[in-house]
Amino acid sequence: MATIRFYTDEHVAWAVVKGLRGRGIDVLTVTEAGWAGATDTAHLARAQRDGRVVLTHDADFLRLHAAGVGHAGIVFASRELPIGDVIRGLMLIVQVLDAEDMIGHVEFL
Repeated sequence: MATIRFYTDEHVAWAVVKGLRGRGIDVLTVTEAGWAGATDTAHLARAQRDGRVVLTHDADFLRLHAAGVGHAGIVFASRELPIGDVIRGLMLIVQVLDAEDMIGHVEFL
């Protein structure tokens, strides 16, 4: 069972990334990957190629999922959720699911 690794879009707060990394979670940001400004479809493809679950606040990723675009998983977090709740929700996902469970799957926080 492979542990979930995340790929965060441009809108995810740095505090979430830092909080996850502080808990030993592998996180790659769009900016770190040098992909800022790429299309959502390109981000899904990149994350899928790298075996990473996309963490996003952007509903466009949900539309791509509904349209049948393949992906290694999407976690959609409401923008209204406090950062601590986002981190706790993501940690729960990591504890109960693995990377294979997330393929083509969407989780909502």
